[in-house]
Amino acid sequence: MFQSFESINFHRMVVLWHIQFVHIHTSRWTTSTQASFCSQERIPLKDFIMLVSALCSNLTCFCFCNLFEPALHLWPLPALSRTVYEKGAEVVRMYKTLLGSQGFRKGIDLYFERHDEQAVTCEDFFAAMRDANNADFANFLQWYSQAGTPVVKVVSSYDAEARTFSLKFSQEIPPTPGQPTKEPTFIPVVVGLLDSSGKDITLSSVHHDGTVQTISSSSTVLRVTKKEEEFVFSDISERPVPSLFRGFSAPVRVDTDLSNDDLFFLLAHDSDEFNRWEAGQVLARKLMLNLVSDFQQNKPLVLNPKFVQGLGSVLSDSSLDKEFIAKAITLPGEGEIMDMMAVADPDAVHAVRKFVRKQLASELKAELLKIVENNRSTEAYVFDHTNMARRALKNTALAYLASLEDPAYVELALNEYKMATNLTDQFAALAALAQKPGQTRDDILADFYNKWQHDYLVVNKWFLLQSTSDIPGNVENVKKLLDHPAFDLRNPNKVYSLIGGFCGSPVNFHAKDGSGYKFLGDIVVQLDKLNPQVASRMVSAFSRWKRYDETRQGLAKAQLEMIMSANGLSENVFEIASKSLAA
Repeated sequence: MFQSFESINFHRMVVLWHIQFVHIHTSRWTTSTQASFCSQERIPLKDFIMLVSALCSNLTCFCFCNLFEPALHLWPLPALSRTVYEKGAEVVRMYKTLLGSQGFRKGIDLYFERHDEQAVTCEDFFAAMRDANNADFANFLQWYSQAGTPVVKVVSSYDAEARTFSLKFSQEIPPTPGQPTKEPTFIPVVVGLLDSSGKDITLSSVHHDGTVQTISSSSTVLRVTKKEEEFVFSDISERPVPSLFRGFSAPVRVDTDLSNDDLFFLLAHDSDEFNRWEAGQVLARKLMLNLVSDFQQNKPLVLNPKFVQGLGSVLSDSSLDKEFIAKAITLPGEGEIMDMMAVADPDAVHAVRKFVRKQLASELKAELLKIVENNRSTEAYVFDHTNMARRALKNTALAYLASLEDPAYVELALNEYKMATNLTDQFAALAALAQKPGQTRDDILADFYNKWQHDYLVVNKWFLLQSTSDIPGNVENVKKLLDHPAFDLRNPNKVYSLIGGFCGSPVNFHAKDGSGYKFLGDIVVQLDKLNPQVASRMVSAFSRWKRYDETRQGLAKAQLEMIMSANGLSENVFEIASKSLAA
């Protein structure tokens, strides 16, 4: 029997679930609750919270666009919103960034010493961290009291004569409902400087606010606490390229004066894997936005060869972790690009992302094919990082190759599907084939269902794969799946997989003929009579309807008004629909 899907998301989910009440809500969570969880999981109680910061170190791989946006006015069950989970995790991890592992552990020890078997608050945890380390956390508590994501602008300058390099920071948190004015918050910025060869410069000192701090390492933590402030590094012999917010040291949006050449340099050389990944993502976002503009103006699409070379260098770097390579060559999602546009254009963004994927696959196909061939395995399934990373890289490369209009790569994906020794590999091959309409796709989807029809979790993934597909006119396929014997509109997880998944396909849900909107509107009215809470979740897909062009706005608004006029509408759906209309 195949093993189940590889993912550490479940482990993250468990940890985030157990810290949410401490770090977002002022409602209380006793240390006995923590102890109960740790006892069940056989984790030493103090080590449990130490584990939190490690598990949360890659959270930006999740969609970050709405991380700190107020969710309560668009969510009937606010305790379950992703804002709660992710913001709480990142706040905990900032303590560790500021204090280091030993200081963080000291804070945890004092926290349990003070509050064992007591009800606790965010302020109690903050005080334990502060007092155990005699630390000045200034305005750190603003993270708990202010909604919204801080925007940090960074401007750099180099003085060759004085051999100094300065970084000027300014921060601002946009207004949110009920909080039109925001105060500066405490932002830890882990910084490194790279010389012209791509090596980390050993830092000696930094001047800030009238004081000089001695440093003897290749990175340091700058504590940005004011609306505007400057840090000046001394003894810098050449103009460096700054590596900012290493390890995602703070959950903020960053606007820097780094040039594209600087970003390509960081992509090729940065010793911090997060920033190396982020440099590639920033370049990809810029490139895709420029191509979207070209597409809208009917200009020919041309992929920057430096971008291809940059990703090619990552692919060929054998010193890099394979899981990192898989993430580094994955393009930003369509939703992420649309969030950066004044008026979201799903058709243009989809066309551009598809073009970039195909161009990368075409120009790097020799390297990608080599990755698939060198990373397949017929050995017994092993669940460890080395093998998980190997599978992640192989399957990412396979998805790129399958995007090409070449029967050889369809055969390659079919072979990977048939020869797979675990569910992760088999499902990845299925996903690669599911984006190509035709008999092969239909046959392989039917084969997979026949094999896994008795495992409801796998069947949910099967529904999700089909509902999120970008094949043209996919709404008709989703409608047919409503009548599939394995689907039940009364089952929330089935609904989230099929209906919620469809809403996650921008090009089909936001189809310009309104077919996606009408489908969801009809389903919400039907679903509201069975499960109002699930129906309210589904209608929230309309909440950002004003982000689109006038045609789509009119079509989405019509569906919201149709839902509002339905007889016997539940309070849950009424709340979301009415506030979406008024937004």
